[in-house]
Amino acid sequence: MIYQAQPPLEFISPAFNPLLLRFVHLFLPTWIRSQTAINQIEADNAEVLANLYREFQGGKIRFLLAFRHPQTEDPFSLVYLLSQLVPRVARQQGIALQSPIHAHFIYDRGIPLWAGDYVGWLASQLGGTPIQRGKADWTGLRSARDLFANGKFPMAAAPEGATNGLSEMISPLEPGIAQMGFWCAEDLHKAGRTEQVLIVPVGIKYSYVDAPWQAIAKILDDLAVASGLPVDTSTKNQVPDLESLYPRLLTLAEHLLSLMEQFYTRFYHLKLSPVTEGVSDNRNEALKLRLQALLNAALEIAEQYFNLQPKGQLSDRCRRVEQAGWNYIFREDYKDIKGLSAVERALGDRVAEEANARMWHMRLVESFVAVSGNYIREKPTVERFAETVLIVWQMLAKIQGTKSFNRPKLGKQKVKITIGEPLSVSELYPKYKESRLGARQAVADLTNNLQQAMEGLI
Repeated sequence: MIYQAQPPLEFISPAFNPLLLRFVHLFLPTWIRSQTAINQIEADNAEVLANLYREFQGGKIRFLLAFRHPQTEDPFSLVYLLSQLVPRVARQQGIALQSPIHAHFIYDRGIPLWAGDYVGWLASQLGGTPIQRGKADWTGLRSARDLFANGKFPMAAAPEGATNGLSEMISPLEPGIAQMGFWCAEDLHKAGRTEQVLIVPVGIKYSYVDAPWQAIAKILDDLAVASGLPVDTSTKNQVPDLESLYPRLLTLAEHLLSLMEQFYTRFYHLKLSPVTEGVSDNRNEALKLRLQALLNAALEIAEQYFNLQPKGQLSDRCRRVEQAGWNYIFREDYKDIKGLSAVERALGDRVAEEANARMWHMRLVESFVAVSGNYIREKPTVERFAETVLIVWQMLAKIQGTKSFNRPKLGKQKVKITIGEPLSVSELYPKYKESRLGARQAVADLTNNLQQAMEGLI
């Protein structure tokens, strides 16, 4: 949380450092084993990526890795893929590649604000370029565009725009990735270059080595205590499983929804009246409708303060609220902050404090944008159950003001990375160049094709 008004966020220029990358590649396996729950990373179709890198290094193609982003640990897995698995497959297949195998990447400029300034420095040194979400960040876009067309390495980006906490549900993709592809094709065409432009879908899926039902039961106990529910001690000696824990999760969810509905009704004077007719006997569907009504109401509180219209999907609305909050905190009129009077700075701090308070509601919504009432029921696995419980944990952490990105580790995990078939941007480029309408349709078509390809990887 930032409670003081500040000058505008500075752009963090990419400053690739090959020595640092070599260090990261050397110590990454040890870091993953000691600092994360991941104990195994494997890849399907890694030979596809090895061949793509050979063509890239031969000046035949430019490409972008569009990767799924369910968890904050995803970058570790992707770097491991490029530094360990792709070179290994290349050696096995007799594919000659130049070292290092790496990718420039696009990251959210807001990450260093909550993760620490050193993260921005590290991302810069590893060839990353930042984007401010929720607005037309032309400085960031120009940098990413230049790297796509002219960078030493391919590009990588998460088209979902943020983590959603769910390995088997993809959030709606942002059209910016497709647009970047067409910009690259346009820049190559203007320069008289013949490289083909591709977007490569990459799936990332987490699974547990051993089903962590005991750890899940412990978290449910902790969440129940934190929210004021009694803990049922009669089942303490039973071996927990999905059948015994699922009713507890539903009860906890219903209780938390009731608390939040009372909170927003009493103190923000909102009328929460989800249409639940005909689903009263379906707890999952009723929960889904109540949750959607609550998320919409919570987001409206922030939107009203920032004078924003509630347009688009929840994720789009969250991005606009976030950017409006940054505009209130990182202010253009504070470039000469030393020239401001003490009263002006104090008033600016009050605005920043209030903006943070309103953005808090958006952060709650952000945690649940991909949650549906049927995620567990349609495929009752320990992974889906655990992901849902961790999202609830994250919500309570945000309410209580603790660091929500330090999620509990339930048990050792395996990561499965799947490389999809590349999508050709170049084939759609003629349609993109026809007209403005053709450009919009080409971007929409490519985004839809990428969405389907990534869903197919699940």
